[in-house]
Amino acid sequence: MTNDSAPVPLPEDWTRALAVVAHPDDLEFGCSSAIARWTRQGKEVTELMVTRGEAGIDSLAPRECAPLRMAEQRASAAVVGADVEFLDFPDGLLEYGLPLRRALAEAIRRHRPEVIVSINFREHFAGGSGFNHADHRVLGPALLDAVRDAANRWVFTEQLTDGLEPWSGVRFVAFGASPRAAHFVELGEDDLAAGVASLDAHEVYLANLDGFDQKSFLPQAAAMAGEWAGVPLATGFEVFEA
Repeated sequence: MTNDSAPVPLPEDWTRALAVVAHPDDLEFGCSSAIARWTRQGKEVTELMVTRGEAGIDSLAPRECAPLRMAEQRASAAVVGADVEFLDFPDGLLEYGLPLRRALAEAIRRHRPEVIVSINFREHFAGGSGFNHADHRVLGPALLDAVRDAANRWVFTEQLTDGLEPWSGVRFVAFGASPRAAHFVELGEDDLAAGVASLDAHEVYLANLDGFDQKSFLPQAAAMAGEWAGVPLATGFEVFEA
């Protein structure tokens, strides 16, 4: 974490969230532990995958990879008590533009979330030196713009049929693993354990990551974020008010 101000708890006085990420497995590198906490509180969380992850495993052709990664994501979401949906944008080739904004606005209007959760869209991750994935960097700005689009009756007017209405009820958008995090969610041991189990559900995907220690990654990250936040275990978020 690089934010110099004292971190503050992420507000939790809400009931419905939409978690929007580019790929199956994105949420599981930190956000899923928070999702487990929230669903234990009785909150409703839906996970929306913008792609089907078909370009994510080098040893599998996209037509074989997509169904496998979708199945792993469904299993992962079930562990933390979330529902999951998929769009069909091309993995690795996301482009900022009206088609993406339109699809995200439609999902926001349909689900009517109070809170939107995603992952870091900055060039680098918190504590990391590698360049962030192009899909992540594209999705973040498109998602923030789609929140405004969803609230505007005169944008994507073709969606406003069969009872679908504009939605201006999003309070904030929270991006996990950001180097600019200033908010945190305190995690219990059960929340962290559920997050680890949700990551474990991506069995084939993880087996193809050379040298990645999945058993220690989340506990170490939660302890480091907890030290930053002044609690035993935590995960951090960069927050944009809507």
